[in-house]
Amino acid sequence: MSELEKLINLAKNAAEKIRKYRFARVVSHNDADGLTSAGIMAQALLRAGICFQVSIAGRLDEAVIEEVNRSVSGEELVIFCDMGSGQPELIGKVAADVIVLDHHKPVGESPAKAVVNAHMAGIDGATDISASGTCYLVARELAADNIDLAGLAIAGAIGDKQLFHTANAFILEEALKAGVVSIRKGLKVGDGDLIDMLAYTTEPFLDITGYPEKTKEFLDQLGLAGKIEDLSEEDVSKLANAVTLKLVRQASPEAIEAVIGEVLLLNRELVRNVYDFISILNTCGKQKIYGLAISLCLKDREIVNEALSFKNEHKKKLALDIRENVEKIRKGENVWYVATVDALSTGSLASTVVRYLHPELPFICINESEGILKVSARGTRELVSKGLDLAFALREAAGAVGGSGGGHNVASGAAIPLGSAEEFLSIADRIIGDQLQKPGKGKSR
Repeated sequence: MSELEKLINLAKNAAEKIRKYRFARVVSHNDADGLTSAGIMAQALLRAGICFQVSIAGRLDEAVIEEVNRSVSGEELVIFCDMGSGQPELIGKVAADVIVLDHHKPVGESPAKAVVNAHMAGIDGATDISASGTCYLVARELAADNIDLAGLAIAGAIGDKQLFHTANAFILEEALKAGVVSIRKGLKVGDGDLIDMLAYTTEPFLDITGYPEKTKEFLDQLGLAGKIEDLSEEDVSKLANAVTLKLVRQASPEAIEAVIGEVLLLNRELVRNVYDFISILNTCGKQKIYGLAISLCLKDREIVNEALSFKNEHKKKLALDIRENVEKIRKGENVWYVATVDALSTGSLASTVVRYLHPELPFICINESEGILKVSARGTRELVSKGLDLAFALREAAGAVGGSGGGHNVASGAAIPLGSAEEFLSIADRIIGDQLQKPGKGKSR
């Protein structure tokens, strides 16, 4: 039996169990992948005639379990999406039957009635299938008609910056065959006015980002105007080549690959361009306007204009915020870093810097917010191949100053006390220096 067949069998088992309940409580994560997971499950349950309630949470903790227990009874079902694999002890405290649909690495034995997780079938959940893809596999076992939900699964995978290998490749192929998704070549950005799209997008972050007058000048030189989706193939190619030339000067190779190529169009969703769709979901997640995101996934036409203008406004603020903070970046021995106060999104700032401005070293952003210092650090796949492990570096440096940190080798975070930034940076800088000069040393095993 192939790995994919094993995963589909897990999905079948979960679907059979879900059918037995009259009510399901769905709890999902608040990023694009978690929100599309909730959207897929909501649609599938609705179509199966099962009543449901959806809650969105930033993370699974005691407070979430307490809230769930206040509102469910023993004969009902709780479905955790994009969370729950790493916390079997919390799952065990739920006062109802539980199903976990996730793609994070499982820890220990789960007390859940069913778990669908790619890692259990030998597929890498970090790159090859997202939580929304996992939910989609369950939805298509609940009813064959649910194939039209594949667009949401693909949006979740792109939102989690995944690759279209194994399980994701299977979902994409199924979606293309059914006409649920189609492909357009060009810049991997949203649709809309060319000046607005280029001046206020952070993917890609160019020397014209944040400057509409410079953007207009750039487009005038190319003889381009109007909306990005109305450009001819020749004009798309002209724009892509000009953007590539700008990126080649300093961006990382993986950034160029992430910005130019195939744009997926979601033919069954209200917002067709996948990058616009993800951008709306991420904005709703960050601003805690979850109802708007779920309504979009449930195809409520009345909210589309509100969702698009909300996204555009946030994107503009984010691009200007990043542009302003980029001017304050400093260089340590082995890292680039910046100290900010109430930055809009430290993760976006850190990703932008390491992808488009300084890919040669990791980047650390220390942001003062809500009485503590929140840290976001990012590297590149190339730096990881040379020995970089940001999870280890941030865990050690944060621990040394009375904080806590961790995450992935390429992207990590920490929380540290006010006043400890300098000491934290100096320790992190030293650890990262050791990692990059002597591959293997200082790495977590």
